[in-house]
Amino acid sequence: MPAPGQPTVMASVPADLSTDVGPPISIPLRHFVVATALPVLGVAAGLAALLGLPGGLRLAHVHLLLAGWVCVTIMGAMTQFVPVWSGVSLHSRRLATVQLPLAVAGVLGMAAALLSGRLAWLPPAGILLLAGLWVMVYNVGRTLLRARPWDVTERHFAFALACFVFVPAMGVVLAADYVLPLLGPGTVPRGDLVGAHVTLAVFGAILATVVGALYQLATMFTGTSLRGVDVPLQRLEAVAYPAGVVALAAGRLLDVDALAGLGAALVLVGLAGVGVVLAHRLLASTVQRTPMHERYAVAAVALLGWVAWTAPAWLADPTVPGSLLGPPGAVHLLTFGVVGFVVLGTLYHVVPFLVWVHRYADLLGLEPVPLVDELYDARLARADLAALLAGLLAVVAGSRLGLPDASAAGGLLAGAGFTLFAANVLFVLRRHAPGSIAATVLGRSAGPRPSTDGGEDAGPTDERGAPGR
Repeated sequence: MPAPGQPTVMASVPADLSTDVGPPISIPLRHFVVATALPVLGVAAGLAALLGLPGGLRLAHVHLLLAGWVCVTIMGAMTQFVPVWSGVSLHSRRLATVQLPLAVAGVLGMAAALLSGRLAWLPPAGILLLAGLWVMVYNVGRTLLRARPWDVTERHFAFALACFVFVPAMGVVLAADYVLPLLGPGTVPRGDLVGAHVTLAVFGAILATVVGALYQLATMFTGTSLRGVDVPLQRLEAVAYPAGVVALAAGRLLDVDALAGLGAALVLVGLAGVGVVLAHRLLASTVQRTPMHERYAVAAVALLGWVAWTAPAWLADPTVPGSLLGPPGAVHLLTFGVVGFVVLGTLYHVVPFLVWVHRYADLLGLEPVPLVDELYDARLARADLAALLAGLLAVVAGSRLGLPDASAAGGLLAGAGFTLFAANVLFVLRRHAPGSIAATVLGRSAGPRPSTDGGEDAGPTDERGAPGR
């Protein structure tokens, strides 16, 4: 695998990352832009649930945020990151363009079915989501298979892809059970399948991707490398965490407390190690602080807090339905505080960087060009961080103390923060991407590239990019 190189435009990254094997930037960008609308819808559904409105609002809230925003973002990120980091060409660009509409149609269809009470729509919507995720698994999996030997990031990605095979299949069975009872005596109790589904979705598909990416991004964008206690913690996590997720999911599915307890302990140990490594890398950073670092810092604190909060409940009984992701309050600390802030922080670099490569890379050394971190509006970034952090604290406190008004206020703040974040992303595309936002996202030709001094660069546009520079 590539060795760390010298700092360039943004931060320290491997010097021999090949940008020639990445897909056209329109492919990941369209995933990221479409995904930015989903958390706003998800927060709105959550607020409606707090107000006691009828319908499956809580399930719609969860699926819009996790299956929608987070998983669609992961689909775009993996499609971009795996070929570039592994140094192999993407298996199929055509498949990469198919996965997004299938997945988004599935997520929105499920949300519509839950909100309207027309549960007969759930199975076909679930099948669309399954198709989109399985296309991504096949495409990225075939790409990853050509990279040998796998490093720690690639091993986590491979495990996450395996989870992405089972999670939507379980989801389709659960959706079909609403229409034609399939689960119960003689098969698998619905609650047990829900427990396995949630475990593999959050700790397997989502968090395994996040952890694998953090091992590279947390070093790449802090200008550091794993050292001291980081190394044994990473080695322990790489074995304990995937084994723990499998054991926890199997224990919950089969209702075997001892197996689930072993899995819970391994998951807690693995994620505690990740939290320590991430915090250590941020404290040792040698580069200027950016929105990515600030959001990663929130994630590190939230992750260590979640482990400390969840450990007593899980070690006592890891199969309780109400504690699948931790006790009340801790759930939002994990999903919002860890997953949400890692996704937001990563996108605050990836989207501007892809646009920078598309617009300014060929002009570097020929005329003044902005830095990657100068493409977004720093004031909006500070404002969305303040709103999201305040929202996180209010939601966690409201859930823990049973204060629905605090949770509602936190939801409103979170919605405002996500809206500001989406506006900032669109600001980057509107101001710096050649042509319109639609042209950039849909991959249409943007024509001659405007230069930074008001002229035009008639040279070819490079549509490729790496996750860091």
